[in-house]
Amino acid sequence: MDDATAFVPDVPAGAREAGTPAQGPAGISTQDAIFTLLEGRRRPAYARQLYLLGGVVGGMLAKASHDMANPFAALTQSRTAYLCADQADHDGLRAWIRGLQALITYWDGRLKQSVRYAQQGAQFAGRGRSTATVWLPVSEARAWAALGNVPAARLAIDSAEAAWENVHGDELDELGGLCTFSRPRQLYYSADALAWLPTEAAWDYAERAVTAYDDVNAPEWAFGDASGSRCDLAIARINLGEIEGAREAIAPVLDLPVEKRIRGIISSIQHVHEALRRPNLPQAGSDLQEEIEVFIKVPLRSLPA
Repeated sequence: MDDATAFVPDVPAGAREAGTPAQGPAGISTQDAIFTLLEGRRRPAYARQLYLLGGVVGGMLAKASHDMANPFAALTQSRTAYLCADQADHDGLRAWIRGLQALITYWDGRLKQSVRYAQQGAQFAGRGRSTATVWLPVSEARAWAALGNVPAARLAIDSAEAAWENVHGDELDELGGLCTFSRPRQLYYSADALAWLPTEAAWDYAERAVTAYDDVNAPEWAFGDASGSRCDLAIARINLGEIEGAREAIAPVLDLPVEKRIRGIISSIQHVHEALRRPNLPQAGSDLQEEIEVFIKVPLRSLPA
């Protein structure tokens, strides 16, 4: 049998059902077109490329569901994407999807599961040598920090920093955007981890992360990560009793329109609200809590479909 008539494995079960109306028709239509092509007979190299694209699109749909505060759909879509990664036999894609799953479960409060996803992805990242090599340990650091495991969180942060030496990039990194992991995102994730552990390092990382996202025209700029960094800086300032400094840090976040109030931002601003529950804070802390409560009443998912 030559390449032109080589057998292509069936589309993963449930692949067509993974999408939800929340992401709109574009992403689902693209995914459907990819799987339709895979139903025919394709050269192995061509099929591998289609599975790679199917995995990327599935990951994007998973992130969209996560942003809409629908973790069940997000994980379902990420599992379909992972099946595509297996069919493509692409370590970088496997690692990237595990990173997405670590992100989804972290924000959903399933912290031990987030740690497991990050650790599972590390074996593939090491072979693929993409920027997921950095993403996975720093994702693990966030979950460990939220669990209160300070030594594990610090070790993971250090591992992420050291991982840059082995990064060479792959096809996903070439796509850019969500498919790659930048140094500003590393600073943000580290600040996010340390926000759970009041230390001087928390302030330092948060300041550096906010500075890294100052330029809205930079290729790696993302409003979600920029907002998360500001929330981490606010928490660091609250821990030092600087309420007005915290208000200044999150003012741009509180000004975000409803269509940008994604799951991660809502969760980050809630973390600031929790930090303001400390006793003996001035009245300004209570006022800032009220502002936050008004903000989180109308998240992105409240918009009509």
